[in-house]
Amino acid sequence: MRDVLLIAPACDGQDVGESWLAHQWAELLSQRADVTLLTSHKRDHVPPSQQLSGVRIVEWPEPPGVGRFERFNSLLQPGYAPFYVRARQWIRRRTAEGEHFDVVHQVVPVAMRYPSPATGLGVPVVLGPVGGGLESPPAFVEEEGGTPWYQRLRALDQARLAHDPLLRRTYEQAACVVGIAPYVGDLLAGLTLTRLAIMSETAVRELPPEVDRSARRGSVRLLHVGRTIRTKGLRDVIRALDQLRDLDVTLDVVGDGNDRSACEELTTALGLGARVRFHGSLPREQVIGFYERADVFVFPSYREPGGNVALEAMAAGLPVVVCARGGPGANVDDDCGFRLRAESPTQLAEDVAAALRRLVTDPGLRARMGRAGRRKVESTHLWEHRVTQMLDLYEEVIDAHPVPRVGQSRP
Repeated sequence: MRDVLLIAPACDGQDVGESWLAHQWAELLSQRADVTLLTSHKRDHVPPSQQLSGVRIVEWPEPPGVGRFERFNSLLQPGYAPFYVRARQWIRRRTAEGEHFDVVHQVVPVAMRYPSPATGLGVPVVLGPVGGGLESPPAFVEEEGGTPWYQRLRALDQARLAHDPLLRRTYEQAACVVGIAPYVGDLLAGLTLTRLAIMSETAVRELPPEVDRSARRGSVRLLHVGRTIRTKGLRDVIRALDQLRDLDVTLDVVGDGNDRSACEELTTALGLGARVRFHGSLPREQVIGFYERADVFVFPSYREPGGNVALEAMAAGLPVVVCARGGPGANVDDDCGFRLRAESPTQLAEDVAAALRRLVTDPGLRARMGRAGRRKVESTHLWEHRVTQMLDLYEEVIDAHPVPRVGQSRP
């Protein structure tokens, strides 16, 4: 088994987002490799050392006060700087004492704005999957409203990749950079990379039981799952429903966010209150029930680097309607659903309406696309596939960048 040093400043199977993703990597990789995890934990959460077995864990608590502002923290990671220093010192000390690692894998943060503490310390580094950096199409920006100052700092990401020597070294000295979708290659085009691989950072743990929808009658149930923010495309779905008044359809909205009130007002203004139901944020067990009861998943998020909800919907046998951008555009193919352009709100609403009309009026098409999506998840988008891909990548990286053990000299 290979000795893998996993770097994840946030790793929590009881959390969401990147913390949860890192926990999946740590848990599943440890079943097939010897994993040492460098991480931190929120002071009011269960530490990773109490959640993971079979993993050697080195953990530090987050600095006091870091977790007070969750959205600010998730975007700018103010606790990353002290984590970087501690992790780099630990790696230096352990390797100087003769400890061997075949490869270092930094799995989070996903955003491409953080240098790795393992850069330049003699062990091949795999970064990612990394992503982010997608910009909204210009025609959508006006409807997004005021953006907090700290979110506007994302605009500096490309400048930092071009001019920040520490960040540039992280990417240019990495043995492999793994991007979450092909667009990442365009964002990194100004750097000289050793290798770029593409692999979604999201996946499904296992296929849920198959749902037989063939005997269903009555309203066709549409489903949107995700944070209710403008970029997730919920307004466009509601506007599309306004164009489908002749069809018997309903929409369930699962999730919450700062665009919910605007979406509720739009629903009322269009007279769609009897068709659209807002359920807010729900426990995962209840969300699974919505996938089972739905007939079509509609998620035209136009700035979606990953988009695990689309994979969850496909696993549940649902045809999907997404935008041909970012993660959903890369993970969905034309057999599984509709991938739409995102040029303007008017165009997107019209195209969502056209796609939904085809799906609502053709039960056979819904069934075929649903089966194709489930097959695609089973063959490509399960976590076991991600782990196998990553382990194969480790072997290729190690072969290309061998690390001598104590007493060995480099060839």
